Amino acid sequence: MKPTIFIHTNEKQSIGALVSKYSFERFSADPSAFDVRLIETTNYAWMKNREGQAYLRDGLKREWLNEDLQSFTVLRFAPPELMNYQGRSLVVDPDVFCISDVNELIARDMRGVAIMARHRAGSKQDVWASSVMLLDNTKLAHWNVRTNFEEMFEFRRDYMKWITLQLEPQETIGLLETVWNDFDQLSQQTRMLHNTKRLTQPWKSGLPVDFRPPETKGAFTPKNVYHRLRRKFFGEYGLMGSYKPHPDPKQERLFFGLLRECYDKGIVTDGLIRHEMKLNHVRHDALDLMLRTPTLDEQPLFAV
Repeated sequence: MKPTIFIHTNEKQSIGALVSKYSFERFSADPSAFDVRLIETTNYAWMKNREGQAYLRDGLKREWLNEDLQSFTVLRFAPPELMNYQGRSLVVDPDVFCISDVNELIARDMRGVAIMARHRAGSKQDVWASSVMLLDNTKLAHWNVRTNFEEMFEFRRDYMKWITLQLEPQETIGLLETVWNDFDQLSQQTRMLHNTKRLTQPWKSGLPVDFRPPETKGAFTPKNVYHRLRRKFFGEYGLMGSYKPHPDPKQERLFFGLLRECYDKGIVTDGLIRHEMKLNHVRHDALDLMLRTPTLDEQPLFAV
């Protein structure tokens, strides 16, 4: 069985997911050595059925919204089941872009652990970033994404503890080098870039913000009170402003250079990009910016 790279996404991040998929194949010396598949929220009716219902997140009861920018995150835990708990998989967010040969990662010796991931920035040692995980599916038979998802609505599973792997036996997790999930940093050492700062994702600049800010336990903290009042009087995304330009031109150019190559190869079309622009899923100048951006062959990111 081939190792499989899974990119989980929803409709709002579908263009990013297509570019992400292309990036793994583009930079691989042997793309036939693995498969790449998208996991899309539209195929999971049991997620849609929970729309508007309360679930447990970071000690608080929040309302589940399928339209949220990151509603796909629970599907990080689907790959072992999708592969019948066999073989090896790599799961990544749709805002992760590979700029190296991923075969080096998916073929590595996992030294008996079930999961390899990096730590979340500024977090304790047992708080992990599940946005990129190398998985030994044979060791994850206890993962059943629908069952675990439903437990959040029974208030028996906290989303944040689930998503940060705090519910896993810590001895089953191995440390992944940060260059394989490089948070908003693009250097010659970066192997996979992750645009974690949603407010400056390069393909969103200028659009109205459509993601929910985090809230932490403590019902009467100033931040929680502010966001509750903001939502009550102005709506879920009221007063959230607009997406900002990315501060690193190289990261913007990486995305639009890859998008240009996808366009030239027919992976994305003029019609698809215009449709996503109309839906406010990608910035309104995306097509023009893409056509002005040289491919990565024409202008490499880093001087040789």
